[in-house]
Amino acid sequence: MRAQTRPFSRLREKVAGEACRMRGLESGTTPHPPRCSRHLLPQAGEGIAPNLKSLKAPVVGLLVTLALTVGLATPAAAAEELHGAQIPLWEGLPFAGLLLSIALGPIFAKKLWHVHYGKAAAFWAALALGLLVYTQGLTPTATAFAESMIDEYLPCILMLFALYTAAGGIVVSELDRATPLTNTALLAAGTLAASLIGTTGASMILIRPLLQANAQRRHQVHVVIFFIFLVSNIGGVLSPLGDPPLFFGFLRGVDFFWPLQELWPHMLFTSGALLVLFFLLDTYFARQEKKAAKAGLDEENATAEEELAKEPELRLTIRGLPNLVLIGAAVTIILTSAVWRPGIGFKYHGLHLEVQNLLRDLGLLAIGLISLAITPKANRKANHFVWDPFTEVAKLFAAIFVCIIPVMAMLAANSKGPFAPVIALLAHQDGTPNDIAYFWVTGLLSSFLDNAPTYLVFFGMAGGDAVALMGPLAKTLAAISLGAVFMGALTYIGNAPNFMVYAMARRARVEMPGFFGYMAWSCIMLVPVFVLVTLLFLR
Repeated sequence: MRAQTRPFSRLREKVAGEACRMRGLESGTTPHPPRCSRHLLPQAGEGIAPNLKSLKAPVVGLLVTLALTVGLATPAAAAEELHGAQIPLWEGLPFAGLLLSIALGPIFAKKLWHVHYGKAAAFWAALALGLLVYTQGLTPTATAFAESMIDEYLPCILMLFALYTAAGGIVVSELDRATPLTNTALLAAGTLAASLIGTTGASMILIRPLLQANAQRRHQVHVVIFFIFLVSNIGGVLSPLGDPPLFFGFLRGVDFFWPLQELWPHMLFTSGALLVLFFLLDTYFARQEKKAAKAGLDEENATAEEELAKEPELRLTIRGLPNLVLIGAAVTIILTSAVWRPGIGFKYHGLHLEVQNLLRDLGLLAIGLISLAITPKANRKANHFVWDPFTEVAKLFAAIFVCIIPVMAMLAANSKGPFAPVIALLAHQDGTPNDIAYFWVTGLLSSFLDNAPTYLVFFGMAGGDAVALMGPLAKTLAAISLGAVFMGALTYIGNAPNFMVYAMARRARVEMPGFFGYMAWSCIMLVPVFVLVTLLFLR
């Protein structure tokens, strides 16, 4: 079939070029030539640094963090802990300042933020530690810092490293031109894949072929927006591999398979409703495009357009299959660390290190390095693989996990701490949790802040006991999980893959809406679905 479709390639270009010219005449402008090309993505190798040498900066950053952690974890530090009831509320200001910087920096100071975001993150982290030392003392602060970095930050960033590098070596190409059916099928496949290889991995693998398949479409914006909704967010709700909030819950004691067992009805309903909505919307736009093309072309090209209007064959070529094996190995390692608990561990400078966690972290690091070593450079070039997104996440998450230390300590104090009035709002008069409030408050904050720390905050507000939250409070944990994962799709800054997909679409000359334009789309499409989720599952 491949050889038979080649004679039509020039015909496709001719028709697409003529249609693009007509659009320019309609709008009074001349379209940019690459805008009309099927191959509109940046050339392979442009801005790419996929080899092992390019890993220097991320690895050095991780080693520096680990060195600081071990250096501060003194035996004396292990003897004292933070007392959340004694921490003043204003010590949460660095955390708020950091999250506001993440939210507003890329909007109001885009160039400065891109260059100096690491310095801004370091400033807020240093301020948070300094205030803690001032009010609580050096040794309790050092203990809390070491525990946060080793128990939570390093496992999270190593999981992202393994999935990011392995997914970046898988190339999906040769997808024929898009139709509503093929677009919907791709979105459905990506939604399912997100819980297996993470929202970041699924987004990286599938966004490029989706953009390529829709390159000749006049209406492309809605395709990318629904991709962000489903693949970059909602699809990741079924496992700790899917989205960072659930992985943090896993680190706090939530069973690995709990999201799959408890949240599949919510995910099935939400993704199903959005896929149906997308199919109807894409079908409408496709018909409008065909009408416009036929009206603007001469008789010969109209005949060609009719030939091209035939249902195309869905052809996929996948390269880099060994990376799929590595992703499977990462899943196996994480699962093993969850179920295999031999009770073997040791203390180092007062920190209790368990053998299954050490092996998990080393295994994830090894998977990323193996992927870099065995994957042909051509694969990463074809995917336009760069380290910038991972480096940014690593730096910002390091600062987040430092700044959140006093906030989590205050929340752990419950009614005795400074957050007592807020905690009271999340409960009914009889003291039981208000699950609807947890869903919407967690979700709305996740959409404007980062959904991972927001999940941790409300996980703590709900008591922080994983056993209780999986048992009698399972509905509350479901509300927190759904809010953090689902509503991360409401803005570009709600989840890390959102902005990555946005940036790739812009490079592909898709005229993506701005921050508030995207919010208009998400409010119209997502909020009614979330209201139905509330009425069906959380009352």
